[in-house]
Amino acid sequence: GEVQAAVVEAIKRGYRHLDCACDYGNEAEVGAGIKEALETGLCTREELWVTSKLWNTYHAKEHVELACRKTLSDLGLDYVDLYLIHFPISLKFVPFEKRYPPEWKHDPEVPELDKMILSDVSVAETWGAMESLQEKGLAKNIGVSNFSCQTLMDMLKWAKVKPAVNQIELHPYNVQHSLVQFCQDHDIVVTGFSPFGASSYSWLDADVQKHILTDSTITAIAARLGKTAAQVCLRWQVQRGLTVVPKSCNGDRQSQNLDVFGFELTADDMAALNGLDKRIRYPAFHRHF
Repeated sequence: GEVQAAVVEAIKRGYRHLDCACDYGNEAEVGAGIKEALETGLCTREELWVTSKLWNTYHAKEHVELACRKTLSDLGLDYVDLYLIHFPISLKFVPFEKRYPPEWKHDPEVPELDKMILSDVSVAETWGAMESLQEKGLAKNIGVSNFSCQTLMDMLKWAKVKPAVNQIELHPYNVQHSLVQFCQDHDIVVTGFSPFGASSYSWLDADVQKHILTDSTITAIAARLGKTAAQVCLRWQVQRGLTVVPKSCNGDRQSQNLDVFGFELTADDMAALNGLDKRIRYPAFHRHF
């Protein structure tokens, strides 16, 4: 399939970090790509860094390990290098056999259940089960995604294991200075998703689309440097000291997105890009929490 081929092509072109999640609905295809890459000698398992994420319906302590093991089975792995709580939002449990991945709405086939149904599970309960995954070797590292400063402040008071990573939406229209600084001050690695902004979410909220890759400030910097707008966006993140996860199934774009270490943005460039901040978060559901 397309995903399997994209994974193999990315590994051929030098990528070693694969960012996965139950909710993406393609972990079995990613696993097939990993298997092909390992069998053909493109890399070893130890050279790969595989991240996955716990979905909202599996936050109860009795479901966390089940969800992780399902991900491992789909990926064909004995462990993930990093396992994240995808959102600090607990939803009512949906069994695997009922629907997988379960997505946001509890049961789209039943009108009165065709909505999100929250579950009274604390972050502390979920995190305790995440710590157990690390103790058992199912996840080498554990972390969070879409967590705010306030949620992290609370976690740091009681967590036995500090989150290794906070994966958040980051691009020039959503700079998140305060959250990034808080994480860096507490030695929590920040990974930025959606580095090019809206394109991944056009089906969710096309009414508010702002096209980052055609922004005149970004395109002017790119033209001066002989780089693409995407490369400028990625280099901006790298120079902030962040990790970043671009997405593409196109081999040439994969190579371009990886080619961001042979040039530097000036201090003026960085200031101009930081100045584009509009605090826009593209997935529509982010604006409701």
